[in-house]
Amino acid sequence: MSRAAVPDLPSRHPIGEQLPALYADDDFAQRFTAGLDTVLAPVFTTLDNLPSYFDPRLAPADFLAWLATWVGGTDDPRWPLALRREAVARAVELHRWSGTRRGLVEALRLVLGVSAEIAGDGGAAWSSTAGGALPPAPADEVVVRVWPRQGGAVDAAHEVDAAHEVDADRVRALVRRLCPVHTVCRVEVLPGPPTSEEG
Repeated sequence: MSRAAVPDLPSRHPIGEQLPALYADDDFAQRFTAGLDTVLAPVFTTLDNLPSYFDPRLAPADFLAWLATWVGGTDDPRWPLALRREAVARAVELHRWSGTRRGLVEALRLVLGVSAEIAGDGGAAWSSTAGGALPPAPADEVVVRVWPRQGGAVDAAHEVDAAHEVDADRVRALVRRLCPVHTVCRVEVLPGPPTSEEG
């Protein structure tokens, strides 16, 4: 991230106009301060637009990576710009759902543009009766089923069509990163939404 002089960017606060009248007609003083205006114009422009720098949907593209670090978001420069902006904008919301089915489904939709459903609960079991018998042990495997989103449902950030292929390796990598460490997650890539028999 860098901010430097921008050719022909006018300063909203020219120094030459603020000098005492004695220097108003002094050619050297006006040229000298014009050089300073060239350096200060980007600073003033940045300060005038500062709120936009903190909005991921408006911030300059080179500012997004730094902004992502503020909210613990993920920013991958290989992603389309619209997706990078959306990932940073929704980072706090996704943190709220971290480690849950909803969080994983939302992350897969946002980052990879795929639909998903989660089967299994990762081995969580409890009893509502104090001192009662333990419930039967649940399956300790979580099955993550993903499929391409339908053409009409794909958002602009993913710029894909109905024939979009699911990148299984990227899905597995994201699932491995987001699933709780104590769970075993198995990924199934489907050609389309699962039928009621599969669910």
